[in-house]
Amino acid sequence: MPDTSSSLHLFADVLARVHAACRALAVDASWPEGIDFSRVVVEPPRDASHGDMATNAAMVLAKEAKAKPRDLAEQIAERLRADALIAKVDIAGPGFINLTLRPAAWAEALRTVLREGADYGRVRGGSKVNVEYVSANPTGPMHVGHCRGAVFGDALASLLQFGGHDVTREYYINDAGAQVDVLARSAFLRYREALGEDIGAIPEGLYPGDYLKPVGQALAREHGDKLLAMSEAQWLPTVRAKAIAMMMDEIKDDLAALNIRHDVFFSERTLIETGDNKVAETIDFLKAKGDIYEGRLPPPKGAPVEDWEDREQLLFKATAYGDDVDRPLIKSDNSYTYFASDIAYHKNKFDRGFAEMIDVWGADHGGYIKRMQAAVKATTSGKGALDVKIVQLVKLLRNGEPVKMSKRSGDFVTLREVVDEVGQDAVRFMMLYRKNDAVLDFDLAKVMEQSRDNPVFYVQYGHARGHSIFRNARTEVFPELPEDSGKRVAWLRESAVERLSDPVELDLLKRLAIYPRMLEAAASAHEPHRIAFYLYELASEFHALWTKGRDLPYLRFIINNDAELTKARLAMVQGVVSVLASGLAILGVHAPDEMR
Repeated sequence: MPDTSSSLHLFADVLARVHAACRALAVDASWPEGIDFSRVVVEPPRDASHGDMATNAAMVLAKEAKAKPRDLAEQIAERLRADALIAKVDIAGPGFINLTLRPAAWAEALRTVLREGADYGRVRGGSKVNVEYVSANPTGPMHVGHCRGAVFGDALASLLQFGGHDVTREYYINDAGAQVDVLARSAFLRYREALGEDIGAIPEGLYPGDYLKPVGQALAREHGDKLLAMSEAQWLPTVRAKAIAMMMDEIKDDLAALNIRHDVFFSERTLIETGDNKVAETIDFLKAKGDIYEGRLPPPKGAPVEDWEDREQLLFKATAYGDDVDRPLIKSDNSYTYFASDIAYHKNKFDRGFAEMIDVWGADHGGYIKRMQAAVKATTSGKGALDVKIVQLVKLLRNGEPVKMSKRSGDFVTLREVVDEVGQDAVRFMMLYRKNDAVLDFDLAKVMEQSRDNPVFYVQYGHARGHSIFRNARTEVFPELPEDSGKRVAWLRESAVERLSDPVELDLLKRLAIYPRMLEAAASAHEPHRIAFYLYELASEFHALWTKGRDLPYLRFIINNDAELTKARLAMVQGVVSVLASGLAILGVHAPDEMR
């Protein structure tokens, strides 16, 4: 279990109190030993009018307690009412317990933010996790669809790291299939062009984009016209290796423009060509387990299935592990199926110590999930787990109209073109401002607007506005307010934050208190978009409070004749600034002190 003791945030504190009440009740009522209290959770209620927090304790423990959930809820509520932190306990429905906290709880939550700083909500002691994302075929520059998977995977990795996990970011290079041979033939055509030959129109089936011209020129510089005298079987490996290397260099440069860097680049070809054949080894391993047999697949129902052949062939018993049909491993030409290589690759991940694996795939790979999860179960004897996150399509727009294709790529808009036009921050935030499995409309004009309708601007402006308030406070009230962030936070820790008592102030403090609980839930669900949503809500509440202060002077952050209240409100602003910066950092987005 992760260690949260270093930062016992408010939800964790209340959960500990609920657990303590339940354990004491278990002793007094002689409940059976070994009850699993980890099922008891404390979370925000669905309806804010029901209170500050809600717990399912009575619902999940009623069976072991041999009591009706509502009766048990009354017993738990009686103990919680005696807690000095809790102002009110209500029971709803069949046995949910709603809790309302005393105002002092929210002041203490702000003190926790100030005390923990950049570590607020951070967890230590998590498991080892492999996150594989992007993994685009090295056959050309990355397009805007790859961009979404890249940002999602990178933000998920950062979220899991913040949640205490030992994360490895991995890219799987598909460099052993037929597509890279097509790449090599396309590059060879550009090589001939670089030597002065008029190649005419690019033949059907080859890659037409101009991005392969530099590969052809590099081959001409290195080999002169020597490759022309060779047969395809002779020049293909050389050209393929050069093309893949140059495409991967370009892909890495494109990812770097988004501040994305992988720890591991794993070559599919190494599974087959270096030393022992890992694909053959994996097939032998599964054979020894009885998970592979010679057989025939039944004809597919409905639409044709790509990997179905009416012949006796080597099949993996995928149905024994939850898949809909058994899967072939060797094609009729005796080469391995893509699936066979993928099985060996994921076994390799497990052998490297990753029992927990997360793959980020494109929208067209949804049908591949069951078979891959079945393979992981088989090759790890159930000790490994694979979660696949599907990233849906991106519709690239400009003022609501579809963007035309790129001249350079031939048939798509490249990732680099989008980043160069709107900037790294806008791309990263907006790619996460919708759940990964929903289609995303990305409007290049909208993300450049400086308005509330542009979420990335609105959130970054919240951080900049906080620093603007500090600058004004230094001029008007507190010339001693440190400019250095560390010294400023230390100075603000001494604030009388219990003076923050207006309902709108308490609402903002409650939003800050939810942050660690939100991060925990986002990491558990592998959903980094929750951070983007939360940051927008926090920034909206902060901006709304600033606006109210213009109309209601008593709500202004700076009260010239009340230094103590001003300092308390500056502490609240610091809490907002700290959490906005923390969330943006996890998403890989900058938190500017000024907006121009």
